[in-house]
Amino acid sequence: MQNDLHLARHLASMRAERGWTLAQLAAQSGLSRATLSRIENAEVSPTTQALGQLCAAFGLSMSQVLAMVEHSFQPVIPPAQRARWTDPQTGFTRTVVSNAAAPLRGELLLCTLPADASLSYDTPPRPGLEHHLLVNSGQLTVTVDGTQYALRPGDCLRYQLWGQTRFHSPTGAEYLLFLT
Repeated sequence: MQNDLHLARHLASMRAERGWTLAQLAAQSGLSRATLSRIENAEVSPTTQALGQLCAAFGLSMSQVLAMVEHSFQPVIPPAQRARWTDPQTGFTRTVVSNAAAPLRGELLLCTLPADASLSYDTPPRPGLEHHLLVNSGQLTVTVDGTQYALRPGDCLRYQLWGQTRFHSPTGAEYLLFLT
């Protein structure tokens, strides 16, 4: 709950830094003003899709936004100190194994998508964002710009993100995602 409050304050701060009203952010992100208000007031935790839309509006990756909520750079991140976020709607979990922080650009995420769950993103947080996805367990179907990839344990999908993406797992899946 404390992480939700920090995230809510940070999202409100990013909007204020740009001088945007809720209506302007709603137009940029495709989310309603009411939803944005509830997120900024920590009344609800944003879903993966909502957070993705906000990140796209701000021109930042999700990990960059979540890393900004953290307070300092650490060369060693013990498992107990890793930021973890769970989508309240899908049960998707995203653990930041190694966050982007000055002076490092790359981000390493450990993601878990429950069985029969899907995630969709309409736009990339930053056009051309490079992804390297390694499936640890389960089955994962990833659709990148209309091309579908059926992945199994050990498969690595590499791509640059320019448009829509969709993740679906019929069995549940755990995967590592490296972004740069």
